Amino acid sequence: MTETAKGYLKRHTERLIKDVGYAAACDLTGRSKATLGRYFSEADEHADRFMPVDAVAALEAESSFPHVTAALAELNGGQLSYGADKRNAMRGDNHGNVNANVIALSQRFATLMGEYQISIEDGVISINEARRLLEETLELQKVLIEMKLRLEADSRS
Repeated sequence: MTETAKGYLKRHTERLIKDVGYAAACDLTGRSKATLGRYFSEADEHADRFMPVDAVAALEAESSFPHVTAALAELNGGQLSYGADKRNAMRGDNHGNVNANVIALSQRFATLMGEYQISIEDGVISINEARRLLEETLELQKVLIEMKLRLEADSRS
């Protein structure tokens, strides 16, 4: 696994833990806050330490989005698709309305482009700017997944 892929997984592990919350993550996994922190630490001494799959599964069952699973899929050239019976299939109040998904998609894309414009003004994208862009890209991805699910459901009707 490349260093870039390792860092990508660690950042998504951090997002998963923060999504669930540290206290809940400790309870769900039976691990300490320090141990959870080591799973996403990019320090040299923790470079090869990753969260076990049982802990990922426990956290993703409670999270708003399967951050680590999505990252693994992307790293391996795949993508996620949720069935209608899954808890994460539809989020928010826009289920049942493709138009709401299109509007949300347009808004998220506009936000991403705005963040990009601000980030690139000085010709260099800083680490913090890159993180903001990544976060907005994840939000855009969530809207795309919701839209895909809605369209899949509509095509079965």
